[in-house]
Amino acid sequence: METRRNFLKKATFAGVGMAAIPGIARAAVSRQQSVHAKKITLKNDPVILFQGDSITDCGRKRDSITCNNTDQLGLGYALFTATSILNRQAGRQPKVYNRGISGNKVFQLRERWEVDTLSFMPDVLSILIGVNDYWHTLNGGYKGTVEVYENDLRNLLKYTRGKLPGIQLVLCEPFALAGGSAINEGAWFPMFDAYRKSLKKLSGEFDAVFVPFQSAFDEALKIAPAPYWSADGVHPDLPGRQLMAEVWMEATGL
Repeated sequence: METRRNFLKKATFAGVGMAAIPGIARAAVSRQQSVHAKKITLKNDPVILFQGDSITDCGRKRDSITCNNTDQLGLGYALFTATSILNRQAGRQPKVYNRGISGNKVFQLRERWEVDTLSFMPDVLSILIGVNDYWHTLNGGYKGTVEVYENDLRNLLKYTRGKLPGIQLVLCEPFALAGGSAINEGAWFPMFDAYRKSLKKLSGEFDAVFVPFQSAFDEALKIAPAPYWSADGVHPDLPGRQLMAEVWMEATGL
């Protein structure tokens, strides 16, 4: 009897675990619907490009330019999201690329924008940037401010829209997980929250899809501690990457 009881208990918890990530994603996005409810629409043969820093980069081979493979996509949330896109949108035959580079801040995106973004002529451009714009100020090596972050990103988005008027933008909320080894809560919060608010404001200004990663991870921390999702609180591990993919897909409607 005891064995059966333990088995049923374990099965129940397993069921909750399997449902947890999609449920977190739906809840996080649902809370943002009153703010911005835009979704992505795809034509046939669309080009979808992921841009950002190390969270997006995640070990991709930078000399690979072939779409839809792990060499080019890396091993992070961009890969997890791409597999979902390729599965759900197979009839449209999307081409998914990743050009994230570890350590980048907004101004460094701009320095490589023509080659690593505009040359791909993406139909959908997803940007996750901001954690380094704050993190690198903590060691005194970078003197940027939230105003610099917001203005640089606004100018980059204006420039992009000028070059590609029909582009659909996806702006992803930068995030940090309290309890991660790299996150000193007193140094990060509430200062880092201003970067998140700037990104959210820009998503409204540019009629972009807003992807609420911080909200999703805040909810995820109620289920499992930070090291489960991201050991250092910045770079997601496998569960965190899957959560990001679910949130991205839920927010974009793809």
